Amino acid sequence: MIEIKKTPLDLIDDIYSLAYWMTGSEKASSDLVSTTCLNADLKASETEVLKTFRECYIDAYGQNADLDIHETAENAGGLIDSLRQWTADIKLSVLLSELTGMRHAQISDIIGKPVDTVRLWLFWGRKFFAHDNLMRASA
Repeated sequence: MIEIKKTPLDLIDDIYSLAYWMTGSEKASSDLVSTTCLNADLKASETEVLKTFRECYIDAYGQNADLDIHETAENAGGLIDSLRQWTADIKLSVLLSELTGMRHAQISDIIGKPVDTVRLWLFWGRKFFAHDNLMRASA
């Protein structure tokens, strides 16, 4: 099977789709695509461009984590940041698989986690999307 290598410019549509699913906003998506393009090398591989997208997303938007953790709790800030990155990575893993058709090993390279972790995240992430009210088709 021949693998087609995409250039950063070929990835703009995929990045925009990922950004829109991750943020839910056209403006935020456009900003995220712009930031990713500014930070990505024009000669970078698809994996490197998507790693840049992941970094830009987490830096700019993270993932909303409305947790009832008191500010006085030790390391609460670090815990919340870790949970935001974890939930963002699960969501990104599912979207990379479903929107771009990437394989588990490719997603593992982008996220920086073992393939078995990505498989587990895909299993639970898909279940989350299936039961999430925002992801259901409206009647």
